[in-house]
Amino acid sequence: MPATPHANLRIAIIGTGAIFRNHLEAYRALENAEIVAVCDVNAELAQHTAKEHGIPRAFTSTAELFAAADDPADLGRIDIVSVCTPHPTHEAIVIEAAEAGVHVLCEKPLAISPGSSLRMVDACRAKGVQLGVLYQRRFWPAAQQVKALITDGTLGQPILGHVSVLLHRESSYYSATPWRGSWETDGGGVLMTQAIHYIDLLQWFMGEVTEVYGHVNTYAHHEHMETEDSAVATLKFASGAMATLQASTAVTPGLGVQIRITGETGASVQLTEFPEGTAGRVDVRGVDDAIETQPTWPAQAHPNTALSEINAALIPYHKRQVADFVNAIATGTQPAVTGHEATKSLRILLAVYESSETGKPVKP
Repeated sequence: MPATPHANLRIAIIGTGAIFRNHLEAYRALENAEIVAVCDVNAELAQHTAKEHGIPRAFTSTAELFAAADDPADLGRIDIVSVCTPHPTHEAIVIEAAEAGVHVLCEKPLAISPGSSLRMVDACRAKGVQLGVLYQRRFWPAAQQVKALITDGTLGQPILGHVSVLLHRESSYYSATPWRGSWETDGGGVLMTQAIHYIDLLQWFMGEVTEVYGHVNTYAHHEHMETEDSAVATLKFASGAMATLQASTAVTPGLGVQIRITGETGASVQLTEFPEGTAGRVDVRGVDDAIETQPTWPAQAHPNTALSEINAALIPYHKRQVADFVNAIATGTQPAVTGHEATKSLRILLAVYESSETGKPVKP
């Protein structure tokens, strides 16, 4: 049976890697959430993390965690687990949590194959638990503003879109962790790990994608990864709209992201994140009064900002999405980004890979 909402929801965080801090701070910003356990396969790291952050219990396996949670004399009730582990481990953990009746908030990508993603969605639905997936950039004030400009008719129906994801990663980023940059364990390169956030925003803004034609290549990191560091694609939408995508981690430091949407009114809105890790800026052109917004938070990043600092800059958006998920559990409603919703961007990027391999357009 799924966990029953309580005034104070009890949280366990699984995985103590780079993104752990974002989840920790996000939950601790809420009055109705309490972190009661941490879990990591590295026993020393699990114990150290629990002690450092004042978390009552540390576990080295999810089996131990859920067994203890099922025993009122031991850890006691867990309402939510946050899954912050490498991509290939997500399915087993999510399904185990569902079987235990525990709601799940999982880091992206939910899976590296649609079959795996659907098995997780089905398992959570069957057990009556919520499955949310971290796409924290949907909670950017800038992204919310773009969505509002589409919804309120300022742009009209989107007809053209463009996403440019030009980021820098050192070769050490791929060589430091054995699973990263592998087709079997990472599932992909720049599309799967970085561009997926912006692919999610594009389909959120423009609707269902019906055809993808793309190419991938590796230009700078071929000695350290077997997946792609660069990709281009064209997308067609059910509405008849079209969009282009380019993504790379082989560019000089200091670049970032642009998303541009043009509507049937002829007006365009552009969201800019230059350099990576800065808050989004929105520019609107083609309406009676041009709209230009400058972000006020988080602090602007330096072009050579470390990845840990970029992750830290995302904490405000993690806080918004975690708050949304916790509220959904407390009120019995659906979170903003469900497992089903998260599968959409996964299907799109996998279609780019298939198209690159076959040389033909692919239906996601």
